[in-house]
Amino acid sequence: MQASKISASRYLLAGKKAAIALTAVTALSLLSVSAQAAGLNELFGNSSADKAKFLPVNEAFAVLTDTKTSAKGTRLAITFDITPGHYVYKDQLKLSFPKGIKATPFTFSQKPVSIDDPTFGRVPVFKQRSIVATTTLSTSNGKGAKNAPLIIGWQGCATAGLCYPPEKVKTKINIAATR
Repeated sequence: MQASKISASRYLLAGKKAAIALTAVTALSLLSVSAQAAGLNELFGNSSADKAKFLPVNEAFAVLTDTKTSAKGTRLAITFDITPGHYVYKDQLKLSFPKGIKATPFTFSQKPVSIDDPTFGRVPVFKQRSIVATTTLSTSNGKGAKNAPLIIGWQGCATAGLCYPPEKVKTKINIAATR
C-alpha cells in the first residue's frame, strides 16, 4: 500500500509539473502574439497621436496609365508617382495579357539606380519622383482588339525597411489595328 501512495504522489507531481510547463508555454505564446501585434501597430499605427512609420501602398505610389494609337499598335504609358523615401523595382514591372497580344520591351523616362536589396541582391530601382514606362501593344494578327484585359504587375519598397507585396493593376485596353 505504501508503494501505491508513492506512485500516485509521483504521478500527481508529474501532472503539476506538466501543467506548469503548459502554462509557461501558453504565456510565452501569448506574449509572442502580443509582441507581433505591437510590432505591426508600430508599423501601421492607427492612433492619431502615433503617426504610422509607413504609408499605405496607394499613398506611397500612384500608378496611372495612358494610351495613344499609333501605326504600330497602341502605345501604353504607365506613370509611377513615387513618394520620396520609396522606390519601384525595374525588373518587377510586368504585363499580363491574353494570347494573341504582344508588347515591345519597356522604355523608361529615367535611368534606374542600382541598390543592394536584401531579397533580390543588386537590382535596378527607380527612386525618382515620377517615372514613365512605355511599351507598344499590338495583336499577332494585325487586327485591332477592343477591351483587351491587361494586368500591370509591379512592386515597390520604402527605404526605411518595408517592401510592399507585389501589386497588380487590372485594366482593359483597346489595341489599334496595324494593317
